[in-house]
Amino acid sequence: MSEEFPVTPDILLRAYAAGVFPMAESADDPGLHWIEPKQRGIIPLDGFHLPAKLEKLVRRHDYTIEADRDFDAVIAACAAPRGTERETWINGPIRRLYRELFANGFCHTIEVRRGDALVGGLYGVSIGAAFFGESMFHRERDCSKLALVHLVARLKAGGYRLLDTQFVTDHLRQFGAIEIPRARYRQLLEQAIRQPADFAIWPKDETPSAERVLASLAARE
Repeated sequence: MSEEFPVTPDILLRAYAAGVFPMAESADDPGLHWIEPKQRGIIPLDGFHLPAKLEKLVRRHDYTIEADRDFDAVIAACAAPRGTERETWINGPIRRLYRELFANGFCHTIEVRRGDALVGGLYGVSIGAAFFGESMFHRERDCSKLALVHLVARLKAGGYRLLDTQFVTDHLRQFGAIEIPRARYRQLLEQAIRQPADFAIWPKDETPSAERVLASLAARE
């Protein structure tokens, strides 16, 4: 990215719709690099696996889980150094662009709180019935996983067809994440972005009941 040809939110949405997403080398990197993996990570929504330990956590109601309450806090937490990892791919331009997407209804968060403290969450981009997961974080054990569980339940309830994880990690494999070839991903993407879906199918300021979350996860097409 350069000052003469800045990336705009519209360009960013067009890139996602074409199967491309941006990353930065570090927080200090002034530019963006466009990525299109040969093998794309997705979580098939009907193939989501809920570990027994997380099902118990959903049922316990230890946390408040809301959506789209504080985007800036979520992306700041996602960009913070973790453990031995001192670098982040979330730089200033990424924060600016995704904040604009959030303001325009194309970027969403899932936020996990204990009391008033934000202890886990994630954010991603939504186009049609496709959701592109960007980053997640936790400050208490399993809270990023809890955010993912609530995201998948909301997406299924809202009629989404594609959950893009970009890459597949061991962390995501436990939930059923798989890799598919670029050509197959493009087919699924083209179908999904043409279909309607509703991220706000559930109230964003209320924690969905355990029964609602688990019923949505168990539902099949």
